[in-house]
Amino acid sequence: MTQISGMTGFGRADGALAVEGGGDWTWSVEARSVNGRNLEVRFRGPPGFDTLERHARTSAQTRLNRGQVTLGVQARRELGAASLKVNQGILARYLTLANELAEEGATPPSADGLLSLRGVLEAPEEVDDAEARAAVEAAIAAAIDQALDALKLSRDREGGQLLPVIADFIDRIEALVGQAETEASAQTDAIRDRFSRRMAELAPDTPALEDRIFLEAAALATKADVREELDRLTAHLASARTLLQQPPAGRKLDFLMQEFMREANTLCSKSATTALTGIGLELKAVIEQLREQVQNVE
Repeated sequence: MTQISGMTGFGRADGALAVEGGGDWTWSVEARSVNGRNLEVRFRGPPGFDTLERHARTSAQTRLNRGQVTLGVQARRELGAASLKVNQGILARYLTLANELAEEGATPPSADGLLSLRGVLEAPEEVDDAEARAAVEAAIAAAIDQALDALKLSRDREGGQLLPVIADFIDRIEALVGQAETEASAQTDAIRDRFSRRMAELAPDTPALEDRIFLEAAALATKADVREELDRLTAHLASARTLLQQPPAGRKLDFLMQEFMREANTLCSKSATTALTGIGLELKAVIEQLREQVQNVE
Protein backbone atom coordinates (compact mmCIF):
# COMPACT_ATOMS: atom_id res chain seq x y z
CA MET A 1 0.00 0.00 0.00
CA THR A 2 1.27 3.44 -0.90
CA GLN A 3 1.71 5.51 2.23
CA ILE A 4 0.53 9.06 2.76
CA SER A 5 3.12 11.76 3.40
CA GLY A 6 3.12 14.76 5.66
CA MET A 7 4.17 18.26 4.71
CA THR A 8 6.63 19.03 7.49
CA GLY A 9 10.23 17.84 7.18
CA PHE A 10 13.92 18.62 6.89
CA GLY A 11 16.75 17.40 4.67
CA ARG A 12 20.43 18.28 4.37
CA ALA A 13 23.31 17.41 2.05
CA ASP A 14 26.97 18.47 2.07
CA GLY A 15 29.62 18.25 -0.59
CA ALA A 16 33.10 19.27 -1.67
CA LEU A 17 35.04 19.52 -4.94
CA ALA A 18 38.60 20.49 -5.75
CA VAL A 19 38.81 22.57 -8.95
CA GLU A 20 42.17 22.87 -10.68
CA GLY A 21 43.16 26.50 -10.58
CA GLY A 22 39.88 27.43 -8.90
CA GLY A 23 40.39 26.32 -5.31
CA ASP A 24 38.57 23.85 -3.11
CA TRP A 25 34.79 24.25 -2.99
CA THR A 26 32.60 23.14 -0.11
CA TRP A 27 28.85 23.55 0.21
CA SER A 28 25.83 22.61 2.26
CA VAL A 29 22.20 22.42 1.20
CA GLU A 30 19.26 22.55 3.60
CA ALA A 31 15.66 21.85 2.58
CA ARG A 32 12.75 22.55 4.94
CA SER A 33 9.01 22.37 4.42
CA VAL A 34 5.83 23.24 6.30
CA ASN A 35 2.13 22.97 5.52
CA GLY A 36 0.75 24.76 2.48
CA ARG A 37 -2.29 24.50 0.22
CA ASN A 38 -0.08 24.29 -2.88
CA LEU A 39 3.60 23.69 -3.60
CA GLU A 40 5.62 26.86 -3.03
CA VAL A 41 9.42 26.76 -3.38
CA ARG A 42 11.65 29.50 -2.01
CA PHE A 43 15.32 29.39 -2.95
CA ARG A 44 18.41 31.11 -1.59
CA GLY A 45 21.68 30.33 -3.32
CA PRO A 46 25.24 31.60 -3.79
CA PRO A 47 25.86 34.43 -6.26
CA GLY A 48 27.01 33.41 -9.70
CA PHE A 49 25.01 30.16 -9.78
CA ASP A 50 21.72 31.44 -11.11
CA THR A 51 20.67 28.21 -12.84
CA LEU A 52 20.55 26.39 -9.50
CA GLU A 53 17.24 28.01 -8.64
CA ARG A 54 15.58 26.60 -11.73
CA HIS A 55 17.01 23.18 -10.97
CA ALA A 56 15.83 23.36 -7.36
CA ARG A 57 12.26 24.21 -8.37
CA THR A 58 12.11 21.45 -10.96
CA SER A 59 13.61 18.92 -8.57
CA ALA A 60 11.12 19.85 -5.84
CA GLN A 61 8.17 19.54 -8.22
CA THR A 62 9.16 15.99 -9.20
CA ARG A 63 9.22 14.89 -5.54
CA LEU A 64 6.58 16.95 -3.73
CA ASN A 65 3.00 18.00 -4.35
CA ARG A 66 2.14 20.42 -1.55
CA GLY A 67 3.80 22.51 1.12
CA GLN A 68 5.96 25.58 1.52
CA VAL A 69 9.53 24.49 0.76
CA THR A 70 12.59 26.57 1.60
CA LEU A 71 15.88 25.59 -0.05
CA GLY A 72 19.11 27.23 1.09
CA VAL A 73 22.53 26.68 -0.47
CA GLN A 74 25.73 27.95 1.11
CA ALA A 75 28.95 27.55 -0.89
CA ARG A 76 32.51 28.49 0.02
CA ARG A 77 35.75 28.46 -1.94
CA GLU A 78 39.15 28.09 -0.35
CA LEU A 79 42.11 28.83 -2.61
CA GLY A 80 45.29 26.84 -2.25
CA ALA A 81 48.74 28.38 -2.34
CA ALA A 82 49.11 27.44 -5.98
CA SER A 83 46.15 29.64 -6.85
CA LEU A 84 47.56 32.72 -5.12
CA LYS A 85 49.70 35.30 -6.89
CA VAL A 86 52.17 37.78 -5.41
CA ASN A 87 51.78 41.37 -6.49
CA GLN A 88 55.45 42.16 -7.03
CA GLY A 89 54.94 45.92 -7.30
CA ILE A 90 53.20 46.25 -3.94
CA LEU A 91 55.69 43.86 -2.31
CA ALA A 92 58.62 45.96 -3.61
CA ARG A 93 57.16 49.11 -2.09
CA TYR A 94 56.64 47.37 1.26
CA LEU A 95 60.28 46.13 1.17
CA THR A 96 61.63 49.60 0.39
CA LEU A 97 59.71 51.06 3.31
CA ALA A 98 60.76 48.19 5.60
CA ASN A 99 64.46 48.64 4.72
CA GLU A 100 64.28 52.34 5.48
CA LEU A 101 62.76 51.58 8.88
CA ALA A 102 65.37 48.90 9.50
CA GLU A 103 68.18 51.43 8.93
CA GLU A 104 66.62 53.47 11.72
CA GLY A 105 66.69 50.48 14.08
CA ALA A 106 63.36 48.76 13.38
CA THR A 107 63.14 44.96 13.24
CA PRO A 108 63.51 43.63 9.70
CA PRO A 109 60.25 42.18 8.32
CA SER A 110 59.68 38.41 8.07
CA ALA A 111 58.42 36.64 4.97
CA ASP A 112 55.08 35.65 6.55
CA GLY A 113 54.64 39.18 7.82
CA LEU A 114 55.12 40.61 4.34
CA LEU A 115 52.74 38.10 2.76
CA SER A 116 50.04 38.98 5.26
CA LEU A 117 50.12 42.64 4.28
CA ARG A 118 47.14 43.89 2.34
CA GLY A 119 47.44 43.60 -1.43
CA VAL A 120 50.58 41.42 -1.48
CA LEU A 121 48.69 38.19 -2.16
CA GLU A 122 46.03 38.21 -4.84
CA ALA A 123 43.39 35.56 -5.44
CA PRO A 124 41.22 35.22 -8.54
CA GLU A 125 37.73 36.50 -7.81
CA GLU A 126 35.95 33.92 -9.88
CA VAL A 127 36.45 30.57 -11.48
CA ASP A 128 37.24 31.69 -14.99
CA ASP A 129 37.20 28.21 -16.49
CA ALA A 130 33.68 27.51 -17.80
CA GLU A 131 34.12 23.76 -17.45
CA ALA A 132 35.28 24.12 -13.85
CA ARG A 133 32.29 26.30 -12.96
CA ALA A 134 29.95 23.85 -14.68
CA ALA A 135 31.44 20.99 -12.64
CA VAL A 136 30.89 22.89 -9.38
CA GLU A 137 27.36 23.78 -10.37
CA ALA A 138 26.52 20.19 -11.32
CA ALA A 139 27.89 18.92 -8.02
CA ILE A 140 25.82 21.44 -6.03
CA ALA A 141 22.75 20.52 -8.10
CA ALA A 142 23.28 16.88 -7.13
CA ALA A 143 23.45 17.94 -3.49
CA ILE A 144 20.14 19.77 -3.90
CA ASP A 145 18.60 16.51 -5.14
CA GLN A 146 20.03 14.66 -2.14
CA ALA A 147 18.66 17.23 0.29
CA LEU A 148 15.21 17.01 -1.32
CA ASP A 149 15.35 13.21 -1.17
CA ALA A 150 16.10 13.47 2.55
CA LEU A 151 13.24 15.95 2.93
CA LYS A 152 10.88 13.53 1.16
CA LEU A 153 11.92 10.72 3.51
CA SER A 154 11.30 13.01 6.47
CA ARG A 155 7.82 13.86 5.18
CA ASP A 156 7.12 10.17 4.56
CA ARG A 157 8.00 9.41 8.18
CA GLU A 158 5.57 12.07 9.30
CA GLY A 159 2.93 10.48 7.08
CA GLY A 160 3.59 7.13 8.72
CA GLN A 161 2.91 8.73 12.10
CA LEU A 162 -0.22 10.51 10.87
CA LEU A 163 -1.84 7.44 9.31
CA PRO A 164 -2.83 5.58 12.53
CA VAL A 165 -4.00 8.84 14.12
CA ILE A 166 -6.25 9.64 11.16
CA ALA A 167 -7.50 6.05 10.97
CA ASP A 168 -8.42 6.19 14.67
CA PHE A 169 -10.47 9.36 14.16
CA ILE A 170 -12.27 7.74 11.22
CA ASP A 171 -13.11 4.73 13.40
CA ARG A 172 -14.45 7.04 16.10
CA ILE A 173 -16.66 8.84 13.58
CA GLU A 174 -17.94 5.49 12.33
CA ALA A 175 -18.83 4.45 15.88
CA LEU A 176 -20.70 7.72 16.45
CA VAL A 177 -22.60 7.30 13.19
CA GLY A 178 -23.66 3.85 14.40
CA GLN A 179 -24.88 5.35 17.69
CA ALA A 180 -26.74 8.05 15.77
CA GLU A 181 -28.48 5.43 13.62
CA THR A 182 -29.67 3.60 16.73
CA GLU A 183 -30.89 6.79 18.37
CA ALA A 184 -32.51 8.12 15.18
CA SER A 185 -34.66 5.00 14.85
CA ALA A 186 -36.33 5.93 18.12
CA GLN A 187 -37.01 9.52 17.07
CA THR A 188 -40.43 8.83 15.53
CA ASP A 189 -41.85 7.33 18.72
CA ALA A 190 -40.29 10.11 20.80
CA ILE A 191 -41.81 12.80 18.58
CA ARG A 192 -45.24 11.14 18.65
CA ASP A 193 -45.25 10.76 22.42
CA ARG A 194 -44.12 14.33 22.99
CA PHE A 195 -46.65 15.73 20.53
CA SER A 196 -49.41 13.56 22.01
CA ARG A 197 -48.76 14.83 25.52
CA ARG A 198 -48.70 18.40 24.33
CA MET A 199 -51.93 18.10 22.37
CA ALA A 200 -53.65 16.37 25.31
CA GLU A 201 -52.65 19.27 27.54
CA LEU A 202 -53.85 21.93 25.13
CA ALA A 203 -57.01 20.32 23.73
CA PRO A 204 -57.98 17.26 25.74
CA ASP A 205 -61.57 17.09 24.40
CA THR A 206 -60.81 17.62 20.71
CA PRO A 207 -62.63 15.06 18.48
CA ALA A 208 -60.43 12.68 16.48
CA LEU A 209 -57.42 13.75 18.51
CA GLU A 210 -55.58 10.52 17.85
CA ASP A 211 -55.78 10.95 14.10
CA ARG A 212 -54.61 14.54 14.38
CA ILE A 213 -51.69 13.50 16.59
CA PHE A 214 -50.70 10.80 14.13
CA LEU A 215 -50.67 13.13 11.14
CA GLU A 216 -48.78 15.93 12.88
CA ALA A 217 -46.27 13.52 14.42
CA ALA A 218 -45.69 11.93 11.01
CA ALA A 219 -44.98 15.35 9.49
CA LEU A 220 -42.55 16.24 12.27
CA ALA A 221 -40.86 12.86 12.01
CA THR A 222 -40.36 13.38 8.28
CA LYS A 223 -38.67 16.72 8.93
CA ALA A 224 -36.50 15.12 11.61
CA ASP A 225 -35.48 12.14 9.45
CA VAL A 226 -31.65 11.99 9.46
CA ARG A 227 -31.20 8.78 7.49
CA GLU A 228 -29.93 10.64 4.42
CA GLU A 229 -27.30 12.45 6.50
CA LEU A 230 -26.22 9.21 8.13
CA ASP A 231 -26.02 7.45 4.75
CA ARG A 232 -23.86 10.26 3.38
CA LEU A 233 -21.61 10.15 6.45
CA THR A 234 -21.17 6.42 5.91
CA ALA A 235 -20.25 7.04 2.28
CA HIS A 236 -17.77 9.75 3.32
CA LEU A 237 -16.11 7.31 5.72
CA ALA A 238 -15.58 4.83 2.90
CA SER A 239 -14.18 7.60 0.69
CA ALA A 240 -11.76 8.72 3.40
CA ARG A 241 -10.39 5.19 3.85
CA THR A 242 -9.96 4.84 0.09
CA LEU A 243 -8.14 8.17 -0.19
CA LEU A 244 -5.67 7.17 2.52
CA GLN A 245 -4.54 4.38 0.18
CA GLN A 246 -4.27 6.66 -2.86
CA PRO A 247 -1.85 9.49 -2.03
CA PRO A 248 -1.36 12.33 -2.57
CA ALA A 249 -4.79 12.81 -1.02
CA GLY A 250 -4.45 15.91 1.15
CA ARG A 251 -6.57 18.23 -0.99
CA LYS A 252 -9.36 15.68 -1.42
CA LEU A 253 -9.36 14.81 2.26
CA ASP A 254 -9.51 18.48 3.16
CA PHE A 255 -12.59 18.91 0.95
CA LEU A 256 -14.12 15.74 2.39
CA MET A 257 -13.84 17.22 5.89
CA GLN A 258 -16.13 20.04 4.80
CA GLU A 259 -18.69 17.47 3.66
CA PHE A 260 -18.39 15.60 6.96
CA MET A 261 -19.05 18.79 8.90
CA ARG A 262 -21.99 19.77 6.70
CA GLU A 263 -23.77 16.48 7.39
CA ALA A 264 -23.01 16.70 11.12
CA ASN A 265 -24.46 20.22 11.28
CA THR A 266 -27.61 19.08 9.50
CA LEU A 267 -27.86 16.11 11.84
CA CYS A 268 -27.80 18.43 14.85
CA SER A 269 -30.36 20.79 13.34
CA LYS A 270 -32.78 17.91 12.63
CA SER A 271 -32.30 16.20 15.96
CA ALA A 272 -35.47 15.81 18.00
CA THR A 273 -33.90 14.18 21.05
CA THR A 274 -31.28 15.29 23.53
CA ALA A 275 -29.36 12.06 23.05
CA LEU A 276 -29.10 12.46 19.27
CA THR A 277 -28.07 16.10 19.68
CA GLY A 278 -25.32 15.01 22.06
CA ILE A 279 -24.07 12.46 19.53
CA GLY A 280 -24.14 15.12 16.81
CA LEU A 281 -22.10 17.55 18.90
CA GLU A 282 -19.53 14.90 19.71
CA LEU A 283 -19.43 13.97 16.03
CA LYS A 284 -18.64 17.58 15.13
CA ALA A 285 -15.83 17.69 17.70
CA VAL A 286 -14.20 14.53 16.34
CA ILE A 287 -14.56 15.74 12.74
CA GLU A 288 -12.82 18.99 13.70
CA GLN A 289 -9.96 17.01 15.29
CA LEU A 290 -9.71 14.91 12.15
CA ARG A 291 -9.65 18.04 10.00
CA GLU A 292 -6.69 19.39 11.96
CA GLN A 293 -4.73 16.20 11.25
CA VAL A 294 -5.77 16.08 7.58
CA GLN A 295 -4.30 19.57 7.09
CA ASN A 296 -0.87 17.98 7.63
CA VAL A 297 -1.33 15.46 4.80
CA GLU A 298 0.37 16.13 1.47
